[in-house]
Amino acid sequence: MREAFVATTTAILDEDPRTALVIADISGDAFATALESHPDRVFNVGIREQLMAGVGGGLALTGMRPFLHSYAPFLIDRAYEQIKLDLGHQDAGAVLVSIGASFDAAAEGYTHQSPGDVALLDTLGGWTVHVPGHRDEVPGLLRAAARHDDRVYVRLSAQENRRAYANGSVLKRGRTLVVAVGPMLDPVMEATDGLDVTVLYLNTPRPWSIDSDLTNQEIVVVEPYLAGTSAAKVNGRSLHLGVGATEVRRYGTWRDHAREHGLDPTGLRRSITEFL
Repeated sequence: MREAFVATTTAILDEDPRTALVIADISGDAFATALESHPDRVFNVGIREQLMAGVGGGLALTGMRPFLHSYAPFLIDRAYEQIKLDLGHQDAGAVLVSIGASFDAAAEGYTHQSPGDVALLDTLGGWTVHVPGHRDEVPGLLRAAARHDDRVYVRLSAQENRRAYANGSVLKRGRTLVVAVGPMLDPVMEATDGLDVTVLYLNTPRPWSIDSDLTNQEIVVVEPYLAGTSAAKVNGRSLHLGVGATEVRRYGTWRDHAREHGLDPTGLRRSITEFL
């Protein structure tokens, strides 16, 4: 997904003189060509993520369409106040693109983990949030975001499904609705094999687009970030699975962390079966 982001954003910069890119060292080497080709629209501000957000807000106020990029905890958690003020309060738009997701960089420790990023943006409102489940979904989401001036967050991850799907795709039909967000689709499909459930795929969980008639019934929501992030969107009897609030104080890989949080097929099967 990260490579798809770099390639697509570099192409957008070449094609559209309104676009700009602001980075804070992360992916600097990957964007070396863009930095050389567009020194007036591509900026590396160094390890200053709050400044990155402020620069993005300023560019947006001049009519530019800025893309901002870093690891999720640096882009969202660390720069939250600047996102709130320099983008939200000023009613300025930008495209924030993160890598690292909840625990992709588990070996780097908790400094590089951000399970609460989507929940943080929910406190601000007015954000479109894309959580692609496959690298082939990334270019279309980025190109669509470049064509307007709204506030958009694109959450990239190392974990991905075997193939790309459109937002709102229904993979199987049954009695209970199971919503799988982004890279949770493949684990959910394996976990629900043989169960009487409908599996609905979302790669754009904000705005929440599921019809209220569906959310008033029995529903399971599986998200790759903080468990319960979308609980307020659901009215019926529900189960919300995601990253637990308790920190896993070990390193390992994202697969180890997924297992610890019950987000592997075995853990999901156990939780969903108990709920049903």
